[in-house]
Amino acid sequence: MIGDGAAIVHGAARMTYDVNVVYARNAENLARIVAALKPYKPYLRGVPPGLPFIWDERTLQGGLNFTLTTTIGDVDLLADVPGGGLYEQIVPFTVELEAFGVRCLVVTLDMLIQLKRAAGRPKDLEIIAELQNILENRFVKQPNLLDSQEA
Repeated sequence: MIGDGAAIVHGAARMTYDVNVVYARNAENLARIVAALKPYKPYLRGVPPGLPFIWDERTLQGGLNFTLTTTIGDVDLLADVPGGGLYEQIVPFTVELEAFGVRCLVVTLDMLIQLKRAAGRPKDLEIIAELQNILENRFVKQPNLLDSQEA
């Protein structure tokens, strides 16, 4: 997971309306992705309703990045991420965390900051300071206020 969903999992105060997922493009994984999303009626986000769109392995193999709307919310499937590359290049910079009740790989804060910089959109750049603050304070021992109070 990357994007604002990853930022939230790391503790950022963000609102997001989609989940950004980097995926491996091997045949077995493409089949799993198609099967996992099919019950939720994936359709290309932002295109007029009724345009032909077949959600299958051939479609997924034929493209790289897909912005989808589903009956459970928006999902962005990303095969090639600016500033990060392909799944195989990003996965070494992930940690396993629980996100929304599911254990998954989430990019590290360092990588997330790199990806946000590379994206360069105003909404990405504005969160970098918050992510750096989370990163810097993650390893700082916070004083225990209960220990410092007089009895």
